[in-house]
Amino acid sequence: MAIGIVVLCLAYVLSQFFRSFLAVMTGVLALDVGATADDLALASGLWFLSFSLMQIPVGGALDKFGPRLTAAGLFLVGGAGGALVFAVATAPWHISLAMLLIGIGCSPVLMASYFIFARTYSPKVFATLASVMIGVGSIGNLAGSAPLSMLIDVIGWRATMAGLALAAGFIAAGILALVKSPPKTDSQESGGFIDLLKIRALWVIIPLMIVQYAPAAGMRGLWIGPYLRDVFNVTSQQVGVASTIMSLAMIAGTFAYGPLDRLFGTRKWVIIAGNTGSFIALCVLFLMGHMEYWIAVAAFAAVGFFGMSYPMMVAHGRSFAPPHLTGRGVTLMNLFAIGGAGLYQVITGSLQKNAIDGGHLSADIYTNMLVFYIVTLGLAIVVYTKSQDRLD
Repeated sequence: MAIGIVVLCLAYVLSQFFRSFLAVMTGVLALDVGATADDLALASGLWFLSFSLMQIPVGGALDKFGPRLTAAGLFLVGGAGGALVFAVATAPWHISLAMLLIGIGCSPVLMASYFIFARTYSPKVFATLASVMIGVGSIGNLAGSAPLSMLIDVIGWRATMAGLALAAGFIAAGILALVKSPPKTDSQESGGFIDLLKIRALWVIIPLMIVQYAPAAGMRGLWIGPYLRDVFNVTSQQVGVASTIMSLAMIAGTFAYGPLDRLFGTRKWVIIAGNTGSFIALCVLFLMGHMEYWIAVAAFAAVGFFGMSYPMMVAHGRSFAPPHLTGRGVTLMNLFAIGGAGLYQVITGSLQKNAIDGGHLSADIYTNMLVFYIVTLGLAIVVYTKSQDRLD
């Protein structure tokens, strides 16, 4: 089982890379294929939306076919195929199509790992295992910052994407060969996503599930580069440094969240405290981010650090799902988290475009976007305070 998890972790490294690398490629894609920031916001949003919508069939496939076949097939066709489409893109819509395919390919990877964790290990350590998986996988976030910028300078973005397509193909083959699906449950009960949505305890968890990851994903995956260029007129190298710092903060945040539920005996209040930290960081970026480059970078990093409550929230939501709906339980939470991030990408892209069309300049371009993040996250935290705490 361990070697299979390692291969799935490699696939998740690529998944994390693909959700964040566009922030570094905005300059070269603008020159070579004419892609604007709004085009890339749409492309990034399509990655998240296709990823999230696939959680419905992925959940059923995990329960029916197991993680090996589900992850290997989709990662080969969508992950490797989408990266290849990206490598030969000549127009902005080609980038959008590629990102949609890559989102489909990446959709089962993390959930296949979570499915194995849920079926194999004690529920009390699920959040820790989930956090470690995301923390290690977040190396992909790191690779999609300064290292990617340097690689593009050396071999170009097309060769880089072709190499990633080849790597994805090899990893898909590794999943097929090395991942072992856990035994199926003996339960004869049936059910689906509708049954999960009837569980009232989830109703006050879902709003924060939708919002909590969106600021970190959106800013690291798309907005950190344009913001720093528009506000401070920085170089690509400075964007790479800032992206690297935010990526490291996200990795640190993921590992930091992991053991805290068992350390403090609560998931609910750890999640509330962490998301409040993200809320405060967004307020700092809104009020003072335009004053100094390093203030903005620190605020971005704080959003990344505190915005990684995702694995603990998945654990919280999954704890209310019956055993025979384990696959659907983890994928339902993932659907709301990644779907929310994708929806926010599209909305914030529209807000930014409207601000530019309205004649706003520099930091003012991002005012409505930041207000949107702040207000919706704050409201979701308030709703979540009504949730039922659970560690099992």
